Amino acid sequence: MALGCLKTLKYMLFAFNLIFWICGCTIMGLGIYMLGMQNVGALLSSLPSLSVANILIIVGCITMVVAFLGCTGAIKENKCLLLSFFILLLLILLTEVLAAIILFFYEKQIDSYIESDMKRALEELETTNSSGVKEIWDKIQAGLQCCGVVNYTDWKGNIPQSCCPEKACNSGNYFTKGCYGLIRDWFESNFLIIGITVICVSIVQVLGMSFAMTLYCHICNNYKSYGE
Repeated sequence: MALGCLKTLKYMLFAFNLIFWICGCTIMGLGIYMLGMQNVGALLSSLPSLSVANILIIVGCITMVVAFLGCTGAIKENKCLLLSFFILLLLILLTEVLAAIILFFYEKQIDSYIESDMKRALEELETTNSSGVKEIWDKIQAGLQCCGVVNYTDWKGNIPQSCCPEKACNSGNYFTKGCYGLIRDWFESNFLIIGITVICVSIVQVLGMSFAMTLYCHICNNYKSYGE
């Protein structure tokens, strides 16, 4: 009976991590595919290398490494790999909890910092005149129907055509809402969905940690039995 439960737990952990590994490959592949697109991190002056593509590649690589340790540790019944898998999942979970705490207590400071950083990047754009960064702004403003960070005055009079409905700026008919405000409003309106998603991911991580530690303890007990 105990041996049957062990095998079931072993293959459940393997299947769980196999799916986890495939998800990691998909995320990393999507990130590599998006590398050819414009760098959205250029909207921030202090984090120019930050982009959706880079984030996806990093998350995909971490997911693949953790899942590989879990798969190999489960199928080989290797204590070292299982313990490494458990520790890595625990570190990821603690990082998520720490990020949530920081976001909760320093929400206004973070909000103010991002807004001022985007304004600073917009000011730098006027001096550097980077066509790539301007193209990003044009796509965002035309897509979201917004202008500047807070409003059209952020452009200091040099307002692009993407700030106007149907690109008709002659009458001074600009989009009244700022792009950062619209993005922030979207996150606030979808906060419940984002929160539920994060909780579900955390539950899956805790289950994976529980399976790994249970299997690890059972293997340790078996080694003790053999030793006796």
